[in-house]
Amino acid sequence: MVALREVGGKPQILDTILQGDCVAELEKLPTASVDLIFADPPYNLQLEGQLNRPDQSRVDAVDDDWDKFSSFSAYDDFTRAWMLACRRVLKPSGALWVIGSYHNIFRVGTILQDLGYWILNDIVWRKNNPMPNFRGRRFTNAHETLIWASRDSAKGYTFNYEALKAANDELQMRSDWLFPICTGNERLKGEDGRKVHPTQKPEALLHRILLAATKPGDVVLDPFFGTGTTGAVAKRLGRHFIGVERERSYIDAAQARIDAIEGASDTFLTVTTGKRGEPRIPFGTLIETGLIGPGAILTDSRARHQAEVRADGTLRAGDHTGSIHRVGALVQGLDACNGWTFWHTQQAGGLAPIDDLRKIARLDLASAGA
Repeated sequence: MVALREVGGKPQILDTILQGDCVAELEKLPTASVDLIFADPPYNLQLEGQLNRPDQSRVDAVDDDWDKFSSFSAYDDFTRAWMLACRRVLKPSGALWVIGSYHNIFRVGTILQDLGYWILNDIVWRKNNPMPNFRGRRFTNAHETLIWASRDSAKGYTFNYEALKAANDELQMRSDWLFPICTGNERLKGEDGRKVHPTQKPEALLHRILLAATKPGDVVLDPFFGTGTTGAVAKRLGRHFIGVERERSYIDAAQARIDAIEGASDTFLTVTTGKRGEPRIPFGTLIETGLIGPGAILTDSRARHQAEVRADGTLRAGDHTGSIHRVGALVQGLDACNGWTFWHTQQAGGLAPIDDLRKIARLDLASAGA
């Protein structure tokens, strides 16, 4: 089922697949309307001749017309065109993920930087079941590279650091990811038993990308939609999607795949955040909202130091005045202090850090925005 929302006073259709050339179709989308783009463009593999296994059976490799370009220059022009179209529809805080192999990713990265995107990371997707090198003339090509880039600068983009760390057994998520290629029941096949699409990506890869770089309700665009992996994962994770695809057979397969998916309940879509992901609450907000009043007395946990709260959000302790952090440091003779945990107020159960009041203010802010 498609969804509608307004962007700049105009309706935008979500959860849909647009058929046509990606640049032409992206021109129909509102400016700054997309939160994230995942692009799996043609790799320009430049394969010559048929590839066979040692037993002379044919390898079902990528030899489709959509992966063929007359020259590197033609491929560069194509890359520049779709990246410009993507840049226009991305929100200022939006980001782009693009995947490729050694055939194209270096050219893609150069053009991406030339157009003003800011590279945040390159990710190595290491395949634990790669296709062997049948001719034995090179290393087995066991990885692909993803580039993650923000539209303008290294600020404002979404990165769910705490959620990824929690999912990785409390270890920081690294930039080398181990996933198998798409196989088994996940691989879409036609009535003839052959793969519907030669480069279908595993859902696990898209799951990690969307978990890392989007929030529930965000809009994810895939300008090379193929058989709809991006849309399938987006629906499962409570994100909206827009796909663009030229081939009718791919669209039909993608739509049937997505229709069969039931999205997770909102209850299970909450993204884990740490303090860095929480809204900033200055001390003055506690005074403005009445959680603490001018003239209130703050003490440290052992009641060795006292400070008075002033109406402008500063503290006074003897000759010392300033922020909760500055005055906390001065009374201790230190260079720095976390005033939120140092200063306490008298609560029903005894002394409690003023950080508890900040938590109440955050909950009130969240309730007001719900």
